[in-house]
Amino acid sequence: MAGFGARPWYGANEVLAFLLELAALGFLSWWGFGAGHQGALRILLGVGTPLLACAVWGLFAAPRARLRPRLPLVLMVKALVLGGGAAALYGVGHPVAAGAVAVVTVVNTAVAEFLRAAPPSVVPVGTGRPSDNS
Repeated sequence: MAGFGARPWYGANEVLAFLLELAALGFLSWWGFGAGHQGALRILLGVGTPLLACAVWGLFAAPRARLRPRLPLVLMVKALVLGGGAAALYGVGHPVAAGAVAVVTVVNTAVAEFLRAAPPSVVPVGTGRPSDNS
């Protein structure tokens, strides 16, 4: 989270990304519990689907992922988990919301990759420059 003061759009986009990740897990759980199954299968889908998504995310796509593959695989994992969340929302009967979530997710991911590659345009105060100490 360091550097958010110098790059407020980066910080705002990262917060949005986190909220989209949480929403995807919620949508996956909602779909699992409402998939039309009864008993143990319903619980397995409702709890297991988001847990599996968390495990895959933690291994490959999280900022501190255990295995950090190259960007194309990270983006595929993000598409699988976040796209799966949008698909789950569609599956529970909300196609317009699912489309909106999908569009916001794609834009958020594109902006995140652009901002990560872009050099910071503002130097934070207190970096030791002579003008900061006067």
